[in-house]
Amino acid sequence: MEVKDYLDPAEEKMEMAVAYLDESLAHIRAGKANPKILDGIRVEYYGSAVPISNVANISVPDARTIVITPWEKAMFKEIERGIINSEVGITPENNGEVIRLSIPPLTEERRKNLVKQSKAEAENAKVSVRNARRDAIDGLKKAVKQGMPEDVEKDAEAQAQKLHDKYLKKIDDLFAAKEKEILTV
Repeated sequence: MEVKDYLDPAEEKMEMAVAYLDESLAHIRAGKANPKILDGIRVEYYGSAVPISNVANISVPDARTIVITPWEKAMFKEIERGIINSEVGITPENNGEVIRLSIPPLTEERRKNLVKQSKAEAENAKVSVRNARRDAIDGLKKAVKQGMPEDVEKDAEAQAQKLHDKYLKKIDDLFAAKEKEILTV
């Protein structure tokens, strides 16, 4: 076994934790129109549940509005029902041509709750990164018992720590950017 056999999987797990955090934060709405808030919503289309983006064009004409243009007139009711039944918390407006979602400005209390939610997501990502580091170090310690030189193991531990620090910084940066986005009025 080589050192990279322990560090590569750890780095991969850390990378996945950061990617998951990035995706999670994108779904937290920050008072600005972001089409990603519709990603989790499925609508009925010829007997199967599909994402809204598969049956309509989604655009953001300004910072407070999302416009959904269904490709078929029959989809208006389904899309509206999907949005109303989702956790988005916005009532769609249908004028027969397009469906509009007006993003309301956030209250101070709501902003604080969104920051808390974002912080919790960031904390979960940090735990994943720490677990990946711990797994790598545990594997290296076992490798020493199987004949890996101790100085090689110590160097590898230092590399694991550097990876850990690098990914924690990425997580902190993502959270800081989201917090700024949420708190900007």
